[in-house]
Amino acid sequence: MEFLRDLENILKQRKRDLPQGSYTARLFQEGEDRILKKIIEEAGEVLLAIKSGQKEDIIHESADLIFHLLVALVEKDVSLEEVILELKKRHKP
Repeated sequence: MEFLRDLENILKQRKRDLPQGSYTARLFQEGEDRILKKIIEEAGEVLLAIKSGQKEDIIHESADLIFHLLVALVEKDVSLEEVILELKKRHKP
């Protein structure tokens, strides 16, 4: 979990600083529609990987999807902590 928080902070920094040559900075510069298209693309790739049953592909594509989802959350100023709190509210032991 700590790694995801660290990644979230890196993404916030990339959004703020927009370093040249950064893929993430380019996503932020291209805007919401580009970020959303990446989420759709990656979600489709996760589904195909799951369908194929290849564990390595599932892991790789899931990482891509989670990364792009985090980019979208940062774009909309939604923290990972807020999402976690929502998940905790939904959890029924």
